[in-house]
Amino acid sequence: MQEVPQDCPGTGSAQAGRGASCQGCPNQRLCASGAGAAPDPAIEEIKEKMKTVKHKILVLSGKGGVGKSTFSAHLAHGLAEDENTQIALLDIDICGPSIPKIMGLEGEQVHQSGSGWSPVYVEDNLGVMSVGFLLSSPDDAVIWRGPKKNGMIKQFLRDVDWGEIDYLIVDTPPGTSDEHLSVVQYLSGAHIDGAVIITTPQEVSLQDVRKEINFCHKVKLPVIGVVENMSGFVCPTCKKESQIFPPTTGGAEAMCQDLKIPLLGKVPLDPQIGKSCDKGQSFLTEAPDSPATLAYRSIIQRIQEFCSLHPSHEEQLTGS
Repeated sequence: MQEVPQDCPGTGSAQAGRGASCQGCPNQRLCASGAGAAPDPAIEEIKEKMKTVKHKILVLSGKGGVGKSTFSAHLAHGLAEDENTQIALLDIDICGPSIPKIMGLEGEQVHQSGSGWSPVYVEDNLGVMSVGFLLSSPDDAVIWRGPKKNGMIKQFLRDVDWGEIDYLIVDTPPGTSDEHLSVVQYLSGAHIDGAVIITTPQEVSLQDVRKEINFCHKVKLPVIGVVENMSGFVCPTCKKESQIFPPTTGGAEAMCQDLKIPLLGKVPLDPQIGKSCDKGQSFLTEAPDSPATLAYRSIIQRIQEFCSLHPSHEEQLTGS
């Protein structure tokens, strides 16, 4: 996994891509291009494009397999239950695009119109975009170097006809590499509300989450909060709770207290979550009484509250 160096000067620094600590970093050229050279004109184009998008939320994880895409999908499903709210879900996990499968859109293709690429719609108020829609088969491997990934992300942000959107949710790959730097830099003029970081309770996951939080601080990306996924399992028969991933260092709760960032909630394990994702259906409607559904809804409400307290730049200008 490629990560930001420990003593990274930060992408906004004049030394970005030029400092001694940048030598050998896989993101050096990308950072340097924004440090001394003229800024990418796409940043201004994307800023203009994003004026119709009220809130932008990145979903991050330090490690793979912690349920980040599952959370992104259900955040989108949960927000879209309000028919008056327009939701867009953008999958920038270029090498592992699982959103089409989770959203029940496998085999769908992107359509082009005069105003750009059209998202693929799950519901009238829930549109999705993913590199998975551009592949001829779900088994195709995307074998791209950084610059081509960056170009794809730029195209998703600039050339997709999102329309009037209340929430844009961006599902990212694990780690802190090219894709993360690209989306933050391309949206730098468009106001990102913040990042939701997904973890599991064990220390091996929390260790990488700390790096993810450090990344957010370096690139001046607000942290909305942390979600502890797979947080215990309640047996449906005997109702006894088991810790499948024991929180040996206190789990996300202790980490959040230590780092002074919000813990948005804990989502317990429920086998139905995996089944719903495999079928491309919303777990929230498939299992409305599950403790995991109640946890999801509470977390979604807290994210909505955060966004309402931190209006977008356009909302500040218009006073809406």
